[in-house]
Parts: sequence; structure tokens; C-alpha cells
Amino acid sequence: MSMTRRRQAASISKFPILLGTVALAGLLAGCKEEVPPQATVQPVQVMSVALAPAAPAWSYVGTIRPRYESDLGFRVGGKIVSRLVDVGDSVEPGRSLSKLDTTDFELSLEAQKSELSAARASLVEAKAALARYETLFQEGHVAQAALDQRNSAAAEAQSRVEKGERNVALAENQLSYAELKADHAGIISMIPVEVGQVVTAGQTVMRLARLDTLEVEADVPENMIGRVKSARAEAEIWGDGAKHIPATLREVSPEADATSRTYRVRFALPSDTTALSIGRTATIHLAGAGSGDVARLPLSAVSNDGKGSFVWVVAASGDRAEQKRVELAGFEQDRVLVNSGLLDGDRVVTLGVHMLDADKPIRIIEQKTALR
Repeated sequence: MSMTRRRQAASISKFPILLGTVALAGLLAGCKEEVPPQATVQPVQVMSVALAPAAPAWSYVGTIRPRYESDLGFRVGGKIVSRLVDVGDSVEPGRSLSKLDTTDFELSLEAQKSELSAARASLVEAKAALARYETLFQEGHVAQAALDQRNSAAAEAQSRVEKGERNVALAENQLSYAELKADHAGIISMIPVEVGQVVTAGQTVMRLARLDTLEVEADVPENMIGRVKSARAEAEIWGDGAKHIPATLREVSPEADATSRTYRVRFALPSDTTALSIGRTATIHLAGAGSGDVARLPLSAVSNDGKGSFVWVVAASGDRAEQKRVELAGFEQDRVLVNSGLLDGDRVVTLGVHMLDADKPIRIIEQKTALR
């Protein structure tokens, strides 16, 4: 009994010490500063905005061609004795390009000149005879019939002179035609003949491409030809950066190619593009005429709070998202077209928009490329 009492007395004596320790711990805990809970980071998926025409766009690859390309040839036949240019040479109007052997033309000209000299001598004789007969007729020594005969002879001699002058002019022209000259400024794109070859009148000797008006020539499928006629066109020259040049549809072939079933079309380029080389590759980009630029976004990116449509855009700081009001232009399958409220380069949240809070930070877990 005595042992049990001693144990109870020891337990009772320890209780005040334990109580004081608990109270001291509570007091010390109350003196510490309260630490606010950390804000929850919101993971999001974003997409960059790229404005593009609202209408669907198409592209066709073509080549730069001159609008005017002439096949040059001699106006007379003969043997080529000289060629003064090569393929790729630039020429100016009046420049000599090639020559024929002129021996026969020179002989023909000399012969015509000789006949003209003889006709002129005959005319002088006929006029002298007519003058004498007029005097004799006035004196009554010859009849009217004899005078009329001399008048006819003088008129015939005059006609022979005029004919001789025309023949000389024709022979001079024939001689000048033996030299081929450029009619316009341009570049020689083809020479299918060589020196020593005999050519006929009108046979193609050279091809001259004029550079004052250039075009892009392309082939368009027959099911798209109607849309091409009403589309807005731009040309992108390969190897010339991303520069787009306005283009105008000028010509559509009236008949489709029998093999490819495509139509050959030509788009005229502005006059300040004459420095481009013919034969270069170009891409024609087409869009519906009159269509404005829009941003294409997934349906999940756009919300509506009853006051209108809006999207979440990554703020300039990069760690917050903010609302932007937008206007919708329409829909394309799983996309929405936004025609107002966004700029090129804006980053729009596409996933997680319903849980976003403007006061909480965001963390970009994926960034997708823009839809076009």
C-alpha cells in the first residue's frame, strides 16, 4: 500500500510540469509569423495568332515569262554568213543580230539600176522626138496621128522610168532585208540556226523576249478555274525572300490540256518587276476576292459570358493571362474565325480557359503553331 501511494504522489507532482510545458509551446507558436499559402500555378496550352485571308487560299507553282516573245526571221531567203549575238544577250532596238550573204541581192540591185538608166535615156529621146513633132504639126508638115504616136511613146517611156525606180527600191529593200535587226529592246532567248545554214523567208532564226511586261505562267486544275477568275492573287518569287508581289489575272486558256486536264493561266506582274529573270520559279497565292484578314483559332479557345465572346491572351509579362473581347466572323469545321480584337503574334490560351483566373500565375506547357 505504501508503494502505491508513493507512485501516485510522484505522478501528481509531474502533472504541473507537463501542463506548463504545453502552455509554453502554445505561447511560442503564437509568436511566429503566419506564412500565406502559395498561389496555384495554372498550366495552359497556347497558340500564336497569324492573321490570314478569311477565304481559303490556294497556291500554284509557275514560271516567269515575258508577255511578248517574238520569233524573228529574215524577210528573204539566203545563207547565213554571220551571227552577232548569243542566247542571253540583251539588245536594243535597231541592233544588228545576223546577216545573210548579199552577193545575189547586190547583183540584182545593179541590174535594176542599169534598167532604170536605160529607161531614163529612152524617156529623154521620146521627149525630144515629141517636141520636134509638135513643131512640125504646128507647121502642117505631119498629121495628127503621127503626133499622137509620139505622145504615146513619151508616155510609155515615162512609165518605164517609174517602173524602173520602183524596181530599184525593191532591190534596195531586198538588200536591206539581208540584215536582221531587233525591233524592240529585250533578251535573246533562243537561236535555232547556225552560221552557214541556208534559211527561207520567214523561218525562225532567233527568239526575242521583251522584258517591259513580265507574267507568271501556271497550270490550274479544271475544277478550280472558276475560283481563280474571282480570286485575289499574289506572286512569290523563289529565292527572293518572302516578298509577295501583287498579280493580276490576264489570260486563261480557253481549252484544257488533253493530258493533265489543267488550264494554262497567266498573271501579269507590275511594271517595276522588269529586273526579274525570265524562267525563274514563282508561286501564285490565291485568296477569295474582297476577303479580310482573320485569326483562326480552335473552338476551345473562345468563351462567351453572355456579354459577348472573349479569349484569354498571355500578358506581356508572360506569367498572367488576361481577357480580350473579340468579334467572330464565322466557323470552319473545328475552327472559329476572329476578325477583330487580336493582333499578329498574340498568344491565345487554347486549353484550360474555363478554369483560368486572371489573378493567378500561368505556366505554358505547350505552344502550338498558328492555324492558317
